[in-house]
Amino acid sequence: MQRSPVRGTEIRLLLQSALTDQVEDRTVFMHSIDASYRYEGYTQYKTEDL
Repeated sequence: MQRSPVRGTEIRLLLQSALTDQVEDRTVFMHSIDASYRYEGYTQYKTEDL
């Protein structure tokens, strides 16, 4: 992150490997919601339990 304003190649490669082309996939979407809730400290519910 510190070097990205000077040269964006490293961060671009890092982000590119994390991107997906499965934007219409409900499973990927729900997994992202679960990850977001885990990050915030919520662990009581999972979207797959609904």
